[in-house]
Formats: sequence, structure tokens, C-alpha cells
Amino acid sequence: MSDLDNPASLWPAMPSDAQPEPQRWVWAAMDPLDRQERLRELATWVDWLRSTFELHNSIPPCWYRHPPVVEHLTALYAGWIRTYAGEQTPGRELAEADWINTLHAFTPRLQLAACATGVHQPPPPVLLVIPGTENDFDYFVASSETTNAPAAHPAAAELLRQADDAELPLQP
Repeated sequence: MSDLDNPASLWPAMPSDAQPEPQRWVWAAMDPLDRQERLRELATWVDWLRSTFELHNSIPPCWYRHPPVVEHLTALYAGWIRTYAGEQTPGRELAEADWINTLHAFTPRLQLAACATGVHQPPPPVLLVIPGTENDFDYFVASSETTNAPAAHPAAAELLRQADDAELPLQP
């Protein structure tokens, strides 16, 4: 078999006990102290971003409490670093304009209707799936008040009166 048949053979082999270096902005791959330091770094940049681009109404003050917003801001920050602090890449003469276009494309993703008033609203809880269920529908059927509440007719009192009236002896 030639190298062309197996492109993976062209890559240097990693020792089996070596762990790959985590990527700088993969939050889950960071140790907690690094995650805290990087979040502070991101927060400094987000403060600058909100002020410079007048995004006070687009990025809620509680942005750091919303993982999807953190991920979007992380991507914007990493792109900003490459664009404004990295080496000039040939063929990318409009990199800054491209980054600004990306910022405007991301802006709707940074807005949170629930927190638009300036008061943080926690994201809806993640529903745990009961072991043995196949999907959300099964989870709903197994756990919902709608499907598991005790039987109770909304007009139970009226039904009892009607039943009592039916059992009364006929009056002449």
C-alpha cells in the first residue's frame, strides 16, 4: 500500500500515551483555572465590543450566563484576533470588512429576548431523558403532568349530582 492509498500514514505518529493539546477556545477542553482566565479575557473584549460597536442593546449584560452566546462571542473574538492582531494573510485585503460583516450576521444570535429588559432570565432547564426512553416524546409521555395526573373530570361535582338525582326514587 502506498502513501497515497493511506493518507493518514503521512502524519507523524503520536505516542499512544500523549494527549492532544487542547485548542485554546474549546471551553469544555480547558481546565477550570484556564477557563476562568479566558472568560475574563473574553469579558474584557466583549465590554470593548459593546461600546465600540454600540451593541449595548444587542448583547445583554448577562451574556456570560448563556453558553450559546458565549460560543458566538468566542468565535467572534477568535476571528477578531486573527484579523486584527494576526499576520496579514495574502488575498485577505478586506479581512476587517469581512469580520465586521460577520459581526453583523452574528448580532441576532447574541440577542436574548428573555433578557432584553436587562434582567437575567435563566435558560430553560435541560430535560433529562429517562433511561429506556427513545426520545423527547417518550420522555414527555413518561413524565408529563398532562399524561400522568390522576383522573379528574372538571365537572365532577355536577356528575355526582346527576348520579344522585338518577338514584332518587320517583316522586308522584
